[in-house]
Amino acid sequence: MRKTTYIPVLLAMAAASAVADAGDPPSEVARLNYMEGPVSFRPGSVEDWTAASLNYPLTIGDHLWTDDGARAELHVGSNGIRMNSRTALAVLNLDDRTVQLSLTEGWVQIHLRYLANDETFEVDTPNAAMSLVAPGDYLIGADSEQGRTTAIVRGGEADITAAGSEFSLRPRESAGITITDTGAQELDSVPPSSAFEDWCRNRDFREDQAFSREARYVPREMIGAEDLGQYGVWREDAQYGWVWVPTGVPAGWAPYRYGHWAWVEPWGWTWIDDAPWGFAPFHYGRWAFVGAAWVWVPGRMMVAVRPVYAPALVAFVGGPRFGVAAWFPLGPGEVYRPAYAASEVYVRNVNIVHVTDIDAIGVTNVRYMNQSVAGAVSVVPHDAFVSARPVARAAIMVPHETIMRAEVVGTTAPIAPTRVSVLAGSGGVVNTPPARFVDCTVVARQTPPPAPVPFAAKEQALRANGGRPLDTAQMNAIRGSAPPARPMARAAAPARPAAAPIAERPANAEARPSDQPREQHSQPAAKKTEKKKTEKKTERQ
Repeated sequence: MRKTTYIPVLLAMAAASAVADAGDPPSEVARLNYMEGPVSFRPGSVEDWTAASLNYPLTIGDHLWTDDGARAELHVGSNGIRMNSRTALAVLNLDDRTVQLSLTEGWVQIHLRYLANDETFEVDTPNAAMSLVAPGDYLIGADSEQGRTTAIVRGGEADITAAGSEFSLRPRESAGITITDTGAQELDSVPPSSAFEDWCRNRDFREDQAFSREARYVPREMIGAEDLGQYGVWREDAQYGWVWVPTGVPAGWAPYRYGHWAWVEPWGWTWIDDAPWGFAPFHYGRWAFVGAAWVWVPGRMMVAVRPVYAPALVAFVGGPRFGVAAWFPLGPGEVYRPAYAASEVYVRNVNIVHVTDIDAIGVTNVRYMNQSVAGAVSVVPHDAFVSARPVARAAIMVPHETIMRAEVVGTTAPIAPTRVSVLAGSGGVVNTPPARFVDCTVVARQTPPPAPVPFAAKEQALRANGGRPLDTAQMNAIRGSAPPARPMARAAAPARPAAAPIAERPANAEARPSDQPREQHSQPAAKKTEKKKTEKKTERQ
C-alpha cells in the first residue's frame, strides 16, 4: 500500500535551495497543454518558427504566437496562463522560484492558484512590468499601436512598475499605462468580462474539479495532473498502491511510442507525447506492465515537495553502433540518472518519491523490468529519431531476443541533435508573427538570465558530446565567443519618490480584450524601474 509521507517544509525548502545553488536545471517547465487554431512556436536558440506541439515543455527564451482566431493555454504547476488570439508571449525566466514572461502584443489571462513566499511571478510589457503577489485572476493586455498596457485584477494583488513609478492594484481594480514621458496612469474599477475571460473561466472551472479529483493520488503542482481523471482510471494495486490506467489507447500501445523526440535544453532529448493527457505520465513517475495492461505508478505521495520535471523517464539500449535508437520506460523503483549536468541533490530530488536507496543503484549493469516485457521497447532508425518523426509511424521491428541482449547505455540516446531536432514542430500551419512584436523589448523589474546560445554556435560541440547537453563551462565558453544576443528586456529605472500623475479614466473607456484584435504597431519601450520587494505573497490556498 502506498502511504503519504510528510516532509517538513523547512527540509523541503533547504533541498530546493541546494538545487538552485548547484546550478541544476529547473524543476518545472511551462507545458503547452491546449491549442485551438494556428499556434506557432520559436525555440530560444533558433530564429525560425514552427507549428507548436501539444505537451511541449517551454523554458527560457521560447516564444509563442497565437494567430487570428487562435487561443492557447499553458501551465506552470497548477497555475494557468491563457493567450487570446494575436498574442505574442515569450519566456524570459523560468526556474524553481521565478516565472517571468514577456507580453509584447495581445492579451493573456493568468489564474494564479499557488505562489510561495519566495516565488516571483512577473509579466513584462513594452512599457510596464506587473508582479503578481497573491493568488487570483489577472488579465493583461499589450497594445503596441496605442503604446498602452492594460492590467486588470479580478482577484489577487499586483505591483506595477512604469516610467520610474510604482503602484499597486487590488481586487476589482484596473489600470491603463501609456508610453509618455511621465508614464501616465489611469486607474479604474474593472470592466465587464469579455468573451475571452468567459472562456478562461470555463477552463478554470474544469480544472478546479479535476484537481479536486486527483488530489488523493498526485500533488496539485504536478504539471498535467488535471488531465488524468478524464482520460483514465485509478485503481489500487497490491504491489504499487494507487496506479493510473489510460483508457482508449490502441491495441499494442506502449509508453513513449505515440509521440516524437525533440532537443530541449538544458535537458537534451525530450519526449513530446501526442495524447491530450500525455505529460504527467511521461515526465514524472514510472510505468509497469500489470496483468495485460500498462499502468502508471506516480510514486509515494509526499507533501511540501514539488515534483521535479524530467525530460523522459526511459532507458536506452544499444549504443552508437547499434544502428537504431531503442528505449523502454523505467519501472517502479528504478533510478533515473540524467545525462545532463546535475548535482547529487538534484538526482535525489528527481527520484525521491520512487527510490529510497539511490546510492546502491546505478544505470548500467542493472536488470530493468520493462526490458523483458514483450512490446515494451520502441525502436526507430537514427534519422527518424533526430528529425523528430512520429515514433509510431517510423517504428521498426527488432527480434525480442536482440533487445534482451542489448546493453543499456543510459537515460538518453547517444545521438547528437541537429537543427531539425530543436524545431521539432507538429507539422501544422505556421503563421509567423509580425517582426515588430518579436523584436520589441519590455520593461523588467528583475533582470532575466542571458538569452540561450544559438544552436548554430554550439552544434559542433554537441556533435562531439555524444548526445549529452553541454555543461555550464562548455556553454559559457561558446557564449563568450558567439555574437551577443539581442536583449529581450531592459532593467527598470529607479522608482521616483512620488508616483506619476494619475488621470481618471473616462466613464465610457473600454479595457477589455477584443476577440479579433486589429493588427498593431510597436512603440519604443519606456523607462523601467527596480523590483519592489513585497511580503504579500501567500502560501497554498
